[in-house]
Amino acid sequence: MNTFLKILIIGIIFALGFFSSNIYADLNIENPDQFGLVDVKESPNDWIKESQILVYNSQVILDLKNAEWATFTDTHSMEPVLSSRANAIEIRPKSVDDIKVGDIISYKSEYADGTIIHRIIEKNEDEQGAYFILKGDNNPSPDPGKIRFEQIQRVVVAIVY
Repeated sequence: MNTFLKILIIGIIFALGFFSSNIYADLNIENPDQFGLVDVKESPNDWIKESQILVYNSQVILDLKNAEWATFTDTHSMEPVLSSRANAIEIRPKSVDDIKVGDIISYKSEYADGTIIHRIIEKNEDEQGAYFILKGDNNPSPDPGKIRFEQIQRVVVAIVY
């Protein structure tokens, strides 16, 4: 291959790169999820106010009423957020209004044994009142059925790794 052809090929590659980067910049993508490129999840509600967190050299104090310690089984449905190596602090929600899309809750289901801990992806109402749709972050589809407030045991408010 002669030198002219090599220079021509390098020039074409450079030009394609230059123009494609300009096209991408012109798209001005503010929300990468609009093209389905990123699986964006809602963040959990802010359950602990900064004034409830006291950090000292010798200890950390969370001023929470009726908090409970939680551990997890290794189902992989909520990884990397939750795994069997993580622990969490959970509290009981007082009302349906406390719970928001993005919260991670523990609940009982008629479709599975034991307690399930998944993220709320939808909150809605029907003729029976408020309900929630949940999904494990790693699961391909939502959990079966509508989850009612009465089925919710606790909300994860802190994760300790």
